Amino acid sequence: MKLAILFGGVSYEHEISIVSAIALKKVLSGPLDFIFLDAEGGFWHIPADKMKSNHFSTGAYKKNDPLALGRGGFKKRGLLKAKRLEADTVLNLVHGGQGEDGTVASLLEFFDIPYIGPRREASVVSANKWLTKLYAEGVEMPAVDWQLLRIDGPRALDFDLPVIVKPLRLGSSIGVSVVRKPEELDFALDVAFEFDDEVLVEPFIEGIAEYNLAGCRVGDEWVIGRIEAPRKKEFLDFDQKYLDFGRTEGVQEADIDATLKADLIDAFKKVYAHTFEGALIRCDFFVASGEILLNEINPIPGSMANYLFDDFAGVLERLSSHLPKPRAIRPDYAYIEKVQSAKGPKIGNG
Repeated sequence: MKLAILFGGVSYEHEISIVSAIALKKVLSGPLDFIFLDAEGGFWHIPADKMKSNHFSTGAYKKNDPLALGRGGFKKRGLLKAKRLEADTVLNLVHGGQGEDGTVASLLEFFDIPYIGPRREASVVSANKWLTKLYAEGVEMPAVDWQLLRIDGPRALDFDLPVIVKPLRLGSSIGVSVVRKPEELDFALDVAFEFDDEVLVEPFIEGIAEYNLAGCRVGDEWVIGRIEAPRKKEFLDFDQKYLDFGRTEGVQEADIDATLKADLIDAFKKVYAHTFEGALIRCDFFVASGEILLNEINPIPGSMANYLFDDFAGVLERLSSHLPKPRAIRPDYAYIEKVQSAKGPKIGNG
């Protein structure tokens, strides 16, 4: 398998996606193509030796070859004809925005390009925190209570303080605030509304245990990484979460008993279900009073959560061989022929 890593995109997590791609260059030793989606919507073929942060921050990437989307893959313009990149599979590593809201998935599916990543429906339910709550309810996965507020609506809360305020369609740390005093609420909401017209408010649970779990389903087999118990402050701020996206070293398995481990794995399978087929995702769970609660779904986790797997390259290889295939639909124009026949003789050309 030759993998093409697609990264960048238009979102607040544009630079984080670059960091993730650089991290995977260090982790994956096989042949790789790197495709950069810039802020103007252009695609660029980036040589592996140019995968450095300043290559993008200085705009030097524009000296590389531009790419065009074509049926079956990305194509590089040539003197006589376009030449398709040799990659068998694209890995969607576009964090946030276009990568996780279904835009990239739709493009790749429209051009019949095999890819690892969340499909359109999976992107929609995981990119919007309100829809994630509804999805969790639908698969009978308990989640933290919530309230949706809109920028032009009332600001009265359904919960006692403290609460946590989150923009609805951004990463779990951007624009997020913990509100402990009434006088802090308006400022926290103003900050969140700078990023989105809708925000989610949840009760903030002190001292809650949190566990991260990544994996995928390959055919009938589940591939589950190590369970991580992240060490953090009361919640992950931007620096704690996103400056860690370049992580490549492995993490230790959480020190939990076999029952909790099995329950967390079952919870992950319940969330993944058939909805996230073709993607390697990470779910973040809370455990409160013995109950497992879904915190969030990361459909394109930082550095693809490579640090949770002993053989990350092998996981991608296996997943790439079991990607969902869209149902082929070929019109036969029988209906049009019947309609035309019912109306009278066909009208020819000329």
